[in-house]
Amino acid sequence: MYPSFFLAHGLPTIVTEPHGYSRFLRALGTQLPKPVGIVVFSAHWQSEVQTIGAAAEPETLHDFFGFPEELYGISYPAKGNILLAMGIGRLFDTEGIACALDDTRGLDHGVWTLLSLMHPAADVPVVHLSVNPLLVPEEQYRIGRALQALRSEGIMIVGSGGTVHHLGTMHWQDDAAELWAKQFDAWLYDRITVWDSDALFDYERRAPHAAMAVPTAEHFAPLLIAMGAADRGRRAKLLYQKYQYGTVSLGAWMFS
Repeated sequence: MYPSFFLAHGLPTIVTEPHGYSRFLRALGTQLPKPVGIVVFSAHWQSEVQTIGAAAEPETLHDFFGFPEELYGISYPAKGNILLAMGIGRLFDTEGIACALDDTRGLDHGVWTLLSLMHPAADVPVVHLSVNPLLVPEEQYRIGRALQALRSEGIMIVGSGGTVHHLGTMHWQDDAAELWAKQFDAWLYDRITVWDSDALFDYERRAPHAAMAVPTAEHFAPLLIAMGAADRGRRAKLLYQKYQYGTVSLGAWMFS
């Protein structure tokens, strides 16, 4: 059964600048068996109704501004998979999760930055899914849990976001992590590794510096979704943990 993953996507420059996390993602892509398909929940596609990307040839969205010009020329020409998208819709329906298909949405940078490093040939079909940051953590987890059967079919489920994602406090001169960021991630590590879902669902009250680390929920929700997709096994392993500009966590978790 294919693991599910939570992968921080950091800033788009992980694709063009030398970085340890970029090297890690490239290596991870070569170490894992080639998946049949990839399902990615991205923090940068937000919707009130769970939406499933169903474009046959999704375009590459450059949904950011103020970055080096070379980033805007990058294309990630992965195909979509309408049958997989429809299958996801049926799984959601079975669990009573309202959903919709969108056959126009392209791949945002929460998707293609990661996959261009892990699967640069773009030869694995990709289905892009939205997140609803207004849902409570239990509902985020439930969304992932609804799709866990896909893992037995060789589908890689990815939550793309960031556990610490406070852009307003970044220091651009170095990557030295703020103490509060490390303390929040350390608390997460302790709770995730023992699969303490009760604590994780209540992270806003229990975790140190939660309001600083997670000023808005859209980057945190994909972690809970990725965990839900491994609810049967409930095994977690931290594969990588560093920081970008001090307050953007570059963490990678594998769940099985």
